[in-house]
Amino acid sequence: MKVSLLGESLHPEVLATIAKPLPLFLERVAAGFPSPAQDYIEQSLDLNELCITHPEATYFVRCEGDSMIGAGIQSGDILIVNRALNATHGDIVIASLYGELTVKELRLRPRPGLFPHNSNYQPIMLNDTVTLEIFGVVTYVLHALRHNHN
Repeated sequence: MKVSLLGESLHPEVLATIAKPLPLFLERVAAGFPSPAQDYIEQSLDLNELCITHPEATYFVRCEGDSMIGAGIQSGDILIVNRALNATHGDIVIASLYGELTVKELRLRPRPGLFPHNSNYQPIMLNDTVTLEIFGVVTYVLHALRHNHN
């Protein structure tokens, strides 16, 4: 699965100009049998505050391919990536491998490797001959459920 960069990193002063708090309802949405709706708002929710904890180290990438569909990442999704986080075992990361960016799960045990979440793809096992650079940890996935039908 390839990724392509979108825009520039978000600086705090830029975030302040684009922040728009949205309503967050107290009542949770049932995934099974629906419950009666509540008519009150718990608080406002700013997606920048929720999704971007390190604005100066955050960037967005768009995915291309299907190697991570088992992790809920589909082709065309936008990933929010945090470069301030140290990648650990089990994190979904953006990595540069052989000059190309890819998104995979980083596993450090029992042998280090980059693992797809699609059985049609093989893991990329890491050793002394593989040059790998981690470009950040994926913290959120933006996935459209309804495409624009103009």
